[in-house]
Amino acid sequence: MRYSGPMRRFTHFAALDWSGARGERQRGIALAVASGRAAPALVRPGHIWSRADILGWLEDVAAAGDDMLIGFDFSAAFAFVDRGSYFPEWTESPEDMPRLWALVERLASTDPHYEARSFLAHGEARRHFRHGRGDVGDLFQPGGGRLRIVEQYQRETRQAASVSNFNLVGAAQVGKASLSGMRLLHRLRGRIPLWPLDPVPRTGPLLVEIYTSLAARAAGLPPGRSKIRDGEALDAALVKLDSPPVRARGPVSDHAADALLTTAWLRSIAADAAPWCPAPLTDRLAQTEGWTFGIV
Repeated sequence: MRYSGPMRRFTHFAALDWSGARGERQRGIALAVASGRAAPALVRPGHIWSRADILGWLEDVAAAGDDMLIGFDFSAAFAFVDRGSYFPEWTESPEDMPRLWALVERLASTDPHYEARSFLAHGEARRHFRHGRGDVGDLFQPGGGRLRIVEQYQRETRQAASVSNFNLVGAAQVGKASLSGMRLLHRLRGRIPLWPLDPVPRTGPLLVEIYTSLAARAAGLPPGRSKIRDGEALDAALVKLDSPPVRARGPVSDHAADALLTTAWLRSIAADAAPWCPAPLTDRLAQTEGWTFGIV
C-alpha cells in the first residue's frame, strides 16, 4: 500500500462543486470553506463562478501556503489498469496522469473557458467515448463504458455509484467535467499536490478527488435522494457530521448545499487513517488512475 497511518492535520477544509458545461460562468460551480471548527461557508456567495475564477482562487491558496485540504468532484483520470492504457490503439496514449492532463491541454488549448471540445473531436480520442445516443466511438466499451478500479470497487462494496467517464451522455455523466478539470489540474501541477499521485506534504494545501454523495450518505441521506435544496435540511445534515449549522433560511441551491456539506464531511474524516490507506490502492494506481478520497 502507498500510505498507512493517520495523516497530518489540516486547519482549513474546502469542497468544490464543479461543472463541465459550456460557457464562461456556471451556476453549477460552488465553493465552500470551513476553518477550524467553524461552520462551513460559501466563498463569494451569490457569485457566478467561472473556471478561471476557481483557478485564481486555488493559485492564491497555493501562494499563501494555507494548510487546506481541498476536495474537487470530478475525476482526475480515466480508466487505465483494465487495458494497460487510457486509450488503447492510440500511439499518443499517455503513461500517467500528468501526461494525460498535458495531452488534454495540448489538444484543447484553443477551447475557451477550459472546455475540451477539441480534444473530444480529435480522430483518435473520439473513438473511446459515447458522444450521443447515435454517436458512439468504435472503442467505447459496450454497456456503460470502462471504469477505474476505484469505481469498480465502490460499486462492489456499495459505497457509491458512478458512471464511466468515457460516457458523455445523460444527466449523470461526468466526462466533460472531468476533462475540463484535467485542464485545471494541469495548471496547478507543481503548485498544489494531489493525493495519491503526490506524497502528502507536511504543510500547505493538498487536493483530493471526492464524491459529494459520500458526504450525503454520511449525513444520513438515503441513496438516490442525496440532493438538499432547503436550509433547514442542510443544517440537520451538518449536525449529523458534527458541524455547526450554517443557519440558512429557505431554498438553497443543490450545488451550494453539496459544497457546504462536503466541506464538513472532509473535516470529519480527514484525521482518520482509513481514507488515506484504502486496501486496493497501489503505487501504479496512484500514478495512473488516482483514487476517490473516502472510498475505503
